[in-house]
Amino acid sequence: MTKTITFAVMHFTIAFSVAYLITGSFIVGGLVAIVEPAINTVAFYFHELFWTKHDSTKKNHSMKKASKFDNTWQAASESYALRGM
Repeated sequence: MTKTITFAVMHFTIAFSVAYLITGSFIVGGLVAIVEPAINTVAFYFHELFWTKHDSTKKNHSMKKASKFDNTWQAASESYALRGM
């Protein structure tokens, strides 16, 4: 959450600066600096949640693949060991 808050502060500052330089108005600059980054910050938060979930799903999928391989390898090893007896 700290990363999101610091991103928001940076974004508010940049949005105000750009809007003020374009319009010359503190009011328009302030409104743009509040509305646009607020919406973008919320979107960023959900974007991070999505990617965190995506990464964990991808990791779980690769672990399942490795687990299947391990189980197959173990079964083959046991079968070979039993044949040697």
